[in-house]
Amino acid sequence: LSMKSFSRRTFLSGIGGSILALPWMESLAAGPSQSVAQRLAFYYVPIGVVRRTFFPGEENGITPLFNRDNFTADETKTNLTKGEHPLELTATMKPLERLKEKVSLITGLDRTFQPGTDVHAQCASCFLSSASPFSVKHSPYPQARTLDHVVAEKIGGRTPFKTLEFSCNSHKDNKESIQFDNISWYGTEYVAPSMRDPLLAYRRLFKSDERSAYRNITDLVLEDARSLKRDLGREDQDKFAEYFDSIRTIERQLTRLEGLKDELSKVDLDVPMDGKLPRGEYIRLMGDLMVVALQSGLTNVATFMVGPERWDTPYLFESLFDKPRSHHQMSHNQKKFIEDLIKVDHFHMEQFAYLLEKMDGIQEANGKTLLDNTLFTYGSGLGDGATHQYSALPIVTAGSGGGKFKTGRHFNLSEQSGLTPKVGGKYVAPEGGVPLANLWLTQARALGLKMDRFADSTGELGLLRA
Repeated sequence: LSMKSFSRRTFLSGIGGSILALPWMESLAAGPSQSVAQRLAFYYVPIGVVRRTFFPGEENGITPLFNRDNFTADETKTNLTKGEHPLELTATMKPLERLKEKVSLITGLDRTFQPGTDVHAQCASCFLSSASPFSVKHSPYPQARTLDHVVAEKIGGRTPFKTLEFSCNSHKDNKESIQFDNISWYGTEYVAPSMRDPLLAYRRLFKSDERSAYRNITDLVLEDARSLKRDLGREDQDKFAEYFDSIRTIERQLTRLEGLKDELSKVDLDVPMDGKLPRGEYIRLMGDLMVVALQSGLTNVATFMVGPERWDTPYLFESLFDKPRSHHQMSHNQKKFIEDLIKVDHFHMEQFAYLLEKMDGIQEANGKTLLDNTLFTYGSGLGDGATHQYSALPIVTAGSGGGKFKTGRHFNLSEQSGLTPKVGGKYVAPEGGVPLANLWLTQARALGLKMDRFADSTGELGLLRA
């Protein structure tokens, strides 16, 4: 192959049907300039957050009491002035410190709950669709085609995978329906199946068939790689080595986790085997696979679900507790488990920060990083897990979509609309609140989609640079 025949999505092929995608490298550029792909990604956290350590101004808020159908609580006002503010990181957001200037906190976004279906199932399965209540006639859920698939029609057409769905729920006990366990949907009741086993995800991404299943994919392509490396400039040689090292690291992590599974399968456990696997290690490994897929152009659109809603099967949060714990069960007794829940929130934010820092270390053709060229959203379908509150959702955006979005800010939309944020109320969000779909509409338009409305949106948010 001549150098001009290479592109960002060049593949190195080895024996046994394995192929390895390459990231962009200047030495392999097909022409004088290379356009950089736009990316969209989502990091979904189940069961909401502890508000007092996540939201500015709620540090002294009450601990809400769980009541399944209705609840009351005092309102908590923020001390912020109207509008847009410099970002001040709360206790839960502290892991984002090193990338503070590349993230923004958005408060005051609501979803409206449609009565008649389970609150946890609806908040997960409808998070990225936000259809208006009762607008979908042939389903009990206000669920429609999700934003990732809508956007992928615009920015994902030339990638091997239009979208990729990652989930960190490895349990196979199927305690709940698929509504609790998926945020990505092709359409109403048509789920986009997510990858949950790191080894199977690895084989899917790099197309390793059975003949090479027990051999490192990097070994299979190393001979071609050495030949190619001689033609690279110094900086690209370093980038090439860094990329291959990241793949090898993933392979080593896969070997370790598979070994752990083998050992645990021989033990009589009081919880499912996967509940004993180190939670952070598993999340980071799945995250590494997602980052590599975005980096190498395998996909431009990805969803990442940290865990399922209302799934009482426990997980081992290895740096927090000695034994596996159920996030959902703790959330229903905040008075007893408040400190433990705060630790879990911080833990989930640490994993998000890990992915952001990894993406920010990857340079791309336009001089920006992979993170800079991505719109990456952290969020949950509940504002508080104890109260099943659908208003004032926890939303953090990272990256600027190639410089389009403002970063390093706190956008308090409740202040801008003259509403008082609530830490109480019924399932239905306050009338006149700012729909979560307004954020999705803003992101879609920033990525080049010409649409007047998305789901129950009422307009674009003021998040874009002038």
